[in-house]
Amino acid sequence: MLIALLFVLAYLLGSIPSGLIVGKAAKGIDIREHGSGNLGATNAFRTLGVKAGSIVVAADILKGTLAAFLPTILHIGVHPLLAGVAAVIGHMFPVFAKFKGGKAVATSGGVLLCYQPFLFLTMIAVFFLFLYITKYVSLSSILTGLYTTVYSLFTKDLLLVAVVAFLTAFVVYRHRTNIKRIMDKTEPKIKWMSGKK
Repeated sequence: MLIALLFVLAYLLGSIPSGLIVGKAAKGIDIREHGSGNLGATNAFRTLGVKAGSIVVAADILKGTLAAFLPTILHIGVHPLLAGVAAVIGHMFPVFAKFKGGKAVATSGGVLLCYQPFLFLTMIAVFFLFLYITKYVSLSSILTGLYTTVYSLFTKDLLLVAVVAFLTAFVVYRHRTNIKRIMDKTEPKIKWMSGKK
């Protein structure tokens, strides 16, 4: 019973729609009605600006981190990665936002921040490296997921490998429309790293 409660709490934590809350508080808008229509951090940056977008990213990361810490906080024998996965599912399919959420990147990172802080730090570095090279947030997110999967293989932690592969598969799947736009050369690139305005 307690284990089921923990997974429900982790899911509900992940379901908190950070982008929707910050959008309403900062700009008085529903970001689902702007940009890509997604509740994730990328659309928050595009729609709300850097300051509000950064708050959304931080909140989405912390959802995953806190969810992964729940077993320790509640003294329940559940692996932190499994609790974190429940939060990621909540982020993608939030009960508080009609089951239409973000693309799993930031919250997945938050889970790894709890379980493998060094891996999380390298993910940030790798993400910005790919972003500098490609100028695509979506492609950088996918490549970072693939990097994380390869990294996990060297840890010999089988559950970490399985969870990271699972989360990366979700990230790729959630970016399938972005992949198509990249192939069609219609996916928008960031401008701030290239010096363009």
